[in-house]
Amino acid sequence: MSEEMFIEPRYHPHQRKGWIEVVCGSMFSGKTEELIRRIKRAKIANQKIEIFKPALDTRYDEVNVVSHNENAIPSTPVSSSLNILLMANDADVVGIDEAQFFDDQLVYVCEKLAEQGIRVIVAGLDMDYLGKPFGMMPRLMAVAEYVTKVHAICVICGDLATHTFRKVQNNNLIMLGEKDTYDARCRNCFNLGMQKEL
Repeated sequence: MSEEMFIEPRYHPHQRKGWIEVVCGSMFSGKTEELIRRIKRAKIANQKIEIFKPALDTRYDEVNVVSHNENAIPSTPVSSSLNILLMANDADVVGIDEAQFFDDQLVYVCEKLAEQGIRVIVAGLDMDYLGKPFGMMPRLMAVAEYVTKVHAICVICGDLATHTFRKVQNNNLIMLGEKDTYDARCRNCFNLGMQKEL
């Protein structure tokens, strides 16, 4: 056999390397705040940024990504995760907020962006109001190079909160809401609350 058939791929030191970062946790844990912080640091470094959020999330603003602390950054609302691939526009960094609301193509989209040398920062709820893994978040956490789990404070006992407790009767998986609708709770206080709901 010819030696030409066994040529190894060469690493180019100036070739961009992409990766996926996931920031997850309950409501009121600072996920969006952390996403915005990372995006702003990249902007200070003069990196090209694109930020996306699901079109259905209009709680604070139609366009901007806004944290519960009212920290905001401009974004592009999209109805399908595949639109993110079309609109990334040679970005160095792509931020995606409220990832749990996106369709099942989101993992494919994030992996494609990373393969193109883009740093992808994704924020979302890891569990739904029943305490079950939410949407594409488990798969994103599995393929990500970096996963950061942030915590809120339990409104009942003051321990670290990992769960989002829905305070109103509604069985829809997706229900937009704020402090009037949801509490951050620790595992124990969440389970006690769920038992009272039954």
